[in-house]
Amino acid sequence: MPDGANTVAVNSDAYATSLEDIDVSDIELWRTDSHWPLFERLRREDPVHYCRQSVFGPYWSITRYNDIMAVDTNHEAFSSEAELGGIAILDQRSDLRLPNFIAMDPPKHDAQRKTVSPVVSPTNLARMEPLIRERAGRILDELPRGETFDWVDRVSIELTTQMLATLFDFPFEERRKLTYWSDVTTTIPGPGMLVETDDEKLAILMECLGVFTQLWNERVNAPPQCDLISMLAHGEATRNMSPMEYLGNVGLLIVGGNDTTRNTITGSVLALNQNPDEYAKLRDRPELIPSMVSETVRWQTPLAHMRRTATRDVEIGGKTIKKGDKVIMWYVSGNRDETVIENPNAYLIDRERPRQHLSFGFGIHRCVGNRLAEMQLRVVWEEILKRFPVIEVVGEPERVASPFVKGYHSLPVRIPA
Repeated sequence: MPDGANTVAVNSDAYATSLEDIDVSDIELWRTDSHWPLFERLRREDPVHYCRQSVFGPYWSITRYNDIMAVDTNHEAFSSEAELGGIAILDQRSDLRLPNFIAMDPPKHDAQRKTVSPVVSPTNLARMEPLIRERAGRILDELPRGETFDWVDRVSIELTTQMLATLFDFPFEERRKLTYWSDVTTTIPGPGMLVETDDEKLAILMECLGVFTQLWNERVNAPPQCDLISMLAHGEATRNMSPMEYLGNVGLLIVGGNDTTRNTITGSVLALNQNPDEYAKLRDRPELIPSMVSETVRWQTPLAHMRRTATRDVEIGGKTIKKGDKVIMWYVSGNRDETVIENPNAYLIDRERPRQHLSFGFGIHRCVGNRLAEMQLRVVWEEILKRFPVIEVVGEPERVASPFVKGYHSLPVRIPA
């Protein structure tokens, strides 16, 4: 949360706004990390809140933990279908609408998800762990000592992009393209953003499709392998996908494998610096790393929301949501719900139930790669603690201006010489 004098100003602003005028989707709130008091007010005063006017159109905000779970597990009344709007607050232009299994309802969702899930099976994770450990060690050993560098670029992006290249069996030397395409997929076009127009975004995504179509053609004519493109090319539920559906699933897997891990790795360094007692506790008790990882996933909430569209009139929290309405489950708010999580604004690496959070979603759409994300985070912190007593944050993070991806563009740090 914002600290010092800023907190007073931000809190007073949150209560100066009339309830009906609150719009938690305003991207400036996310760039400045000043959305917290607005969500706190909504949870207390109007936990199922209707925003009539925003740059994303009208939408409902679901802000409490149990209400979010109720929506997330009711796919019959709250649809993820791309044709109805998909999974994010931003309505996609029809030629930018990319169907993928997270933006589908059963039974098609279940069949496509099942196609790729073997890549994150316990057996495959155990097989990948030594490789992740070796790469994490190499990345950390190459970091400078006694000088400022960007943790996001040197560690968070590099580690996750190497992992993505392995999962896709993508040309390793071109792996940074995956990061770029992930960022383009989730960006909101506009002045000063990564892409300025929908047309520019579409052109870049078509370039991504071209590269992945070439890889598909190679894999479909070879025996099945344990990489994501081969699985999609040979899978019964996916081998006849349209090009845009293939692009949608590729985009989903790139974003899923990139944003969650990348922003939580950065978030962990920031959180431990903001809570030096917890950092000292971690150094003294490295066996707390798995608990610290789960607490960071909650504290960071790397995807701030998921969207659903009501398939019929439905009542929740005493409000009637109409058929066709846009419903936003604010995971970032549910993860700070005082009525469910004790002392939710505190960062506690030995929290009693650290995996009690919404960051991976619930029900049929629960993040398919959550165990892989947790394993990468655990391994990187095991390797950090072997090497560095402390990683110092030496400046303010630059945050992503988006109400969807809750992440970082940069975080200046220094490892004492």
